Amino acid sequence: MDEIFKQQVYEITRLIPKGRVSSYGAIAKAVGYPNHSRHVGKAMGGCPEDVPAHRVVSSSGTLSVKEFLPRLQAEGIIMENFRIKNFKKLFWDPLQEL
Repeated sequence: MDEIFKQQVYEITRLIPKGRVSSYGAIAKAVGYPNHSRHVGKAMGGCPEDVPAHRVVSSSGTLSVKEFLPRLQAEGIIMENFRIKNFKKLFWDPLQEL
């Protein structure tokens, strides 16, 4: 995974508004690699502190990193069994909203 891809992923992720979430797949599509959601997940591991990685979840609205639960809850996101309630309503699609 190259550095340019990672930087693009971080740029898009920084734009996710507080209290909203996006998915690994939506971020991958936004940077031009629609089938690379796993690479987005890998890029999130060890990302800079100013990248809100906790706002990126699976396409089903399930939290992949359980440690992010308190950060999402602090933003007012309601979770049930590590799944976001009202996921469709809270979903931020970079291709639609940028």
